[in-house]
Amino acid sequence: MRLFLKLEDLTTGLALRLSIAFLVIAAGLALFQVVTRFVFDAPSTWSEVITRSAMVWSVFLGVAVAFRHGAMISVDVIMNALPRRLGLGLFLAANTASLVFFSILLWQGWLMTGRVMNQKLAALEVSIAWVYAALPVGSVFILIAIVAAMIRGATEGWRIGAAA
Repeated sequence: MRLFLKLEDLTTGLALRLSIAFLVIAAGLALFQVVTRFVFDAPSTWSEVITRSAMVWSVFLGVAVAFRHGAMISVDVIMNALPRRLGLGLFLAANTASLVFFSILLWQGWLMTGRVMNQKLAALEVSIAWVYAALPVGSVFILIAIVAAMIRGATEGWRIGAAA
């Protein structure tokens, strides 16, 4: 258990850093796009595509961090109103539903990534599979974070997710 929680610390930390990096790339390229379009009247054809792709990656990696810190839409109000054992049961049930959802997303994202391997991003000669890969890669990070949240919730109290 401790080894898995250490692994989750590492993976979620990596997801956070990568998510921030992709967000910085997206913000920088969006600013570049605005400047080239409105100041120089010569919009770049590639910056918007990369900005959008970086945002997709940033979101899918950031979801793992959100699960780690209990920042996802949750049923806290209901759980706080219930007795402790029932609140824990609801916490585990909600996280189990998330596990199922992101497991399906991982599988379908993997299949979609494989299907689009030969397609190119508009204005770039890069496979669109690099963008679609955010779904399965992000889902792996998310699944690890959810399992760790469930372990922490069961061993330390389900409210631990918000304080982690």
